[in-house]
Amino acid sequence: MLLLLALVAVTGAFAQDNKNIVKEKFHFGNKDQDTVWGYAQVVRVDNVLYVSGTVARNTDSAGISNIYRTIGRSLARFGATLQNVVKETVYTTDMDGLAAVNKWRKAAYKGDYPAATWVQISRLLMPDAKIEIEVVAHLPK
Repeated sequence: MLLLLALVAVTGAFAQDNKNIVKEKFHFGNKDQDTVWGYAQVVRVDNVLYVSGTVARNTDSAGISNIYRTIGRSLARFGATLQNVVKETVYTTDMDGLAAVNKWRKAAYKGDYPAATWVQISRLLMPDAKIEIEVVAHLPK
């Protein structure tokens, strides 16, 4: 019983700590978040950056290059680059098209590739978009 009470006390203390997470947000247009859809482009918690999905209408070199430039601008707001990215998730409606432009994706990372997941889906929020990429990056402590 004493062990159970100690576990409950520790769990309760941990839950209270989570309520005090400090979030720094960035969104384009000098805002901290979008209130129409309800998201921020980047949320920083401690030394971790969570970058929302960035979309393109085409899985071609121009589309993929634009996505990584936009992600780069989001990261730069916090002093980071694509070399700080540790996890990438790619959602696409055109996996073959994405595979065809993978050399531009790899070039964006300059040989320092993150853990990555690529998923083919039937549709993105923007009906004419074919690709969306989100990343997680770590800043030095």
